[in-house]
Amino acid sequence: MTRQSFQCANRTLDLSSPVVMGILNVTPDSFSDGGLYTHVDSAFLQAKKMLQEGADIIDIGGESTKPGAQKVNEAEELDRVIPVIEKLNQELDVIVSIDTSKAIVMVEAAHAGAGLINDVNALQSDDSLNAAYKTGLPVCLMHMQGEPGNMQIQPQYDNVVSEVKSFLQQRAECCIAEGINKNQIIIDPGFGFGKTLEHNICLFKHLKELANLGYPVLVGASRKSMLGQMTGRATEDRLAASLALATLATVSGASILRVHDVAETVDAVKVARTLTLK
Repeated sequence: MTRQSFQCANRTLDLSSPVVMGILNVTPDSFSDGGLYTHVDSAFLQAKKMLQEGADIIDIGGESTKPGAQKVNEAEELDRVIPVIEKLNQELDVIVSIDTSKAIVMVEAAHAGAGLINDVNALQSDDSLNAAYKTGLPVCLMHMQGEPGNMQIQPQYDNVVSEVKSFLQQRAECCIAEGINKNQIIIDPGFGFGKTLEHNICLFKHLKELANLGYPVLVGASRKSMLGQMTGRATEDRLAASLALATLATVSGASILRVHDVAETVDAVKVARTLTLK
């Protein structure tokens, strides 16, 4: 059983039913929405729109993690994300998540009003584990083989499911040892991060095994290349595929769906939940 609620700063995240996390990249180079929301006003309007469409969380990212992405220094990432977090925290009643692997960004984002830390590097970067602990915020730990610059260069596993499970369990235990409450941990298998299409499919088929670890599972595969490989569709034409995946993820035990298309995913989750309730 996964816990049903998280305390995210001054807001509560209810996970008794799956929720939708809206993606808001304030970057010039993210694979789907890069360059669209680099100004505070445009980012705010998009966040407001996603909230109205039913998002429970807005995930703010200031550094692209697409395959081959270039690294961003701390100062630039802070300049991108902090003004947006502050404005959203002041003007919208929504949980703001910070998508970062940098300790200083975690701390400053928490001061600005972020309620959740979403780290693709599972708090392995310098000082990030202790920084996350000091914020007191819930954390989402993601699996990634390699790093964005090289992760899609021939990723290999002996058994992708067992290796991802083992990694996430180990990182969760490191968090607990640091002092982070077990009830404040979320896990993410990292679809598309150091994985071939076959790896992604295998992981998805065993999603319930990850949920059985006892932590809420976040699934982020919206518009990703794995869907393009399956459908032959370009990034902007992957809505139907993204909704199909979100629906199946809901049935398979996902607690959080991280997506670009909020309104459509909210409807898909409602239908999936209604038709699979026992």
